[in-house]
Amino acid sequence: MMMTSNKKITKKELKKVFFRSIAYNSSFNYERQLNLGWAWSLMPVLRKLYSDSKKEMSKALKRHLEFNNITPFICTVLLSITTAMEEQNANSKDFDTDSINAVKVGLMGPLSAIGDSFFFGTLRVIAAGLGCSLALQGNIFGPILYLILFNIPNFAARYYLVFEGYKLGTSFLNKVEESGVMEKLFKGASILGLMVIGAMVATTMNVPLAITFNETSLLETINGIMPNLLSLLTTLFIFYLLKKDVKISKVLAGIILFGILGALIRIF
Repeated sequence: MMMTSNKKITKKELKKVFFRSIAYNSSFNYERQLNLGWAWSLMPVLRKLYSDSKKEMSKALKRHLEFNNITPFICTVLLSITTAMEEQNANSKDFDTDSINAVKVGLMGPLSAIGDSFFFGTLRVIAAGLGCSLALQGNIFGPILYLILFNIPNFAARYYLVFEGYKLGTSFLNKVEESGVMEKLFKGASILGLMVIGAMVATTMNVPLAITFNETSLLETINGIMPNLLSLLTTLFIFYLLKKDVKISKVLAGIILFGILGALIRIF
């Protein structure tokens, strides 16, 4: 590999990436989602690496304005892996820049599944439970406790991962195939993501069936046979429609209309 320069990212730039990542989730669009926050977070790195070439800077910005969406709580690990790959690109003429977006796209889903399951599915529930228990007693410390318990691990993880991700990224491309760690990560994250989705179906999907026979609730009877069976069947039906390429807007409109009609004829 022919080296053309020796540009090096330091802790100074990584700290700037960390601070900018706090605003990562503040700019959203429906076409490319969080790409603006992603590019904004990486700007200190890109300026350090490509300040001497407007053409390369333009190419880098274009790369990082593609579709992007990763859970914000651990986004710094992917930002710093990307930083390391951009550093390799800036120092090498024959670096494959397509691999940068390929790695980003490949890691977004698995990392989001891990981050959401821990921060949203576990930590937030625990913090909210403790905070609400105090708030219900009229204790003003309730919401403060929630913010402390949720945000200290959140920002600590972001800060720690911005440096660890960079260390991983510097040797990422060379070691990933040899170790097989990425295949294991994808498989484990996929299993974890499916478990989280399954739990969400049981806890957040609600089909409020109001049909009764001789004062016996049909919903209670169904749940007595198999709890949350209607929630599962509804989810599988929606999944079937999506697999048949039915547009999401049509599915949402159908759910709204079905809910309104069900309320009018009192089955819900």
